[in-house]
Amino acid sequence: MQFSIQREALLKPLQQVVGVVERRQTLPVLANLLVRVAEGKLSLTGTDLEVEMVATTDAEKLVDGEITIPARKLFDIVRALPDGARIELKLNGDRVALNAGRSRFTLATLPATEFPTIDEIELVEQVALPEEVLRDLMERTSFAMANQDVRYYLNGMLLDLQEHTLRCVATDGHRLALKETQLESSVKSRRQIIIPRKGVNELVGLFETGDGIVELQFGRNHLRVRRGEVTFTSKLIDGRFPDYEAVIPLGADKTATLDREVLRGALQRAAILSNEKYRGVKLELSPGKLRIVAHNPEQEEAVEELEADTVVSDLAVGFNVGYLLDALSALRSEKARLSLRDAQSSCLVQEDDNDQARHVIMPLRL
Repeated sequence: MQFSIQREALLKPLQQVVGVVERRQTLPVLANLLVRVAEGKLSLTGTDLEVEMVATTDAEKLVDGEITIPARKLFDIVRALPDGARIELKLNGDRVALNAGRSRFTLATLPATEFPTIDEIELVEQVALPEEVLRDLMERTSFAMANQDVRYYLNGMLLDLQEHTLRCVATDGHRLALKETQLESSVKSRRQIIIPRKGVNELVGLFETGDGIVELQFGRNHLRVRRGEVTFTSKLIDGRFPDYEAVIPLGADKTATLDREVLRGALQRAAILSNEKYRGVKLELSPGKLRIVAHNPEQEEAVEELEADTVVSDLAVGFNVGYLLDALSALRSEKARLSLRDAQSSCLVQEDDNDQARHVIMPLRL
């Protein structure tokens, strides 16, 4: 195996796949990248047995073959080389020689036959949508995923594919984030899959701004995303996601609409004096006004009074201020709308002019 390539042309695909490789591995070969030259292309593959990323690029002086090379070392060497350097890489026995100008490196390898790759997936549904749309869906919901929850199905994101709609939903049991988009073409049947947390983070990091199109291929046990020269594949979490539609409060007719940035600023200030453990703040609604109150065990108090478009009177509910701030950060409109049903209900946080993004926050007893 052999190839020649400009540093920058190799650095980008390396950056795309190296994040998948875990620093601590159960199998030595999982610390390596599979480097393959075939059919006039150079491809790099990284995996942790749960997520796989394959990036393909053009190179010169190609000699077909494949081998695995230590991922982090290869990435660090290429990154440290000067801009515009021409890299020559050649396999000699069980070692790889990497030359660039006057720099010489010899790296250990492991056989490509030891490298685990995900086979072709059993395709059950396929949709295409703009890259920036999918990135927006995932960025604005991923913060609500659980982290190492015993309810393993919460440690990921639900992709809910309906006839003309794709929804991304995440919840940790205390708050829920949902964002949906309309699809240009309809799908045959509804499908719900759960992508693990690492897969979501890798996908979000992969997306770029621009007008590219991504292809989502839904398999029985995998999701595959194709974007240009990169193919991402993730195993799915085998579990039943909660009935998230039942969590969205119905009849939440007690609403308050106010400037999103003004509300964020007030919550950030009130949070300074909230209880460090529960981070609770109380929202008190009265006609034309929202009052935010925070206390802590040191008997300190913060009070913020804001103008709000509301006719609700004498309603007070406690919430985790961090969850409120996360939800407001995921909105894009100038105005935010808070909807409540009663003093025990969860809070529905939305953009004032758009129902495609919904954030639900469970109440706190203060």
